[in-house]
Amino acid sequence: MYQMNKRAEQMDTTRQRIVDAAVALHGSVGPARTTISGVAEQAQVTRLTVYRHFADDEALFSACSSHWLSQQQLPDPSAWRELSDPLERLHAGLTDLYRFYRDGESMLRNIYGDWAALPEKHRTAIQERDTFFRDQLLEPFPEPGGGRLRAVIAHAVSFWTWRSLCHDNGLPNEDAVRAMTDLAAMTAGLRR
Repeated sequence: MYQMNKRAEQMDTTRQRIVDAAVALHGSVGPARTTISGVAEQAQVTRLTVYRHFADDEALFSACSSHWLSQQQLPDPSAWRELSDPLERLHAGLTDLYRFYRDGESMLRNIYGDWAALPEKHRTAIQERDTFFRDQLLEPFPEPGGGRLRAVIAHAVSFWTWRSLCHDNGLPNEDAVRAMTDLAAMTAGLRR
């Protein structure tokens, strides 16, 4: 019994080293340039050991993604929904999203930058999440179905919008949130 427990513990430790190696490589070189050989080298195991723990790249990507996300403070749309005023909700939601983007910038830049290399299941999940965020922020606006407003809110929710405003142009998160909230207010014909 002791031997079985010890073996299971060693397998868990090895699996975690592999996942940690994949997270490190996805965060530094991106998923497109992360290879099984690179993961094996980083984890100090053989390629065969990686494949014993993960049947394919998608299984490894899923484990890597789950592990990284478990260590992040994720956006909380349920807190946004408590705000019925459209501009207050938008401000709170974008503040939450932009904090998440800043905290996870290096990984998110690589994930979004290597979009075509991501497993389809993960691309779909990210698109659905971004659409969900957009819809949660759009919902309290009068006439939320308008195409221009929908596009503005989708643009505001985009990681690339945050990156352009904050990383590329040096705005603090709060100023980027204010700029996007002002644009949405103007598009919706609301006074600020």
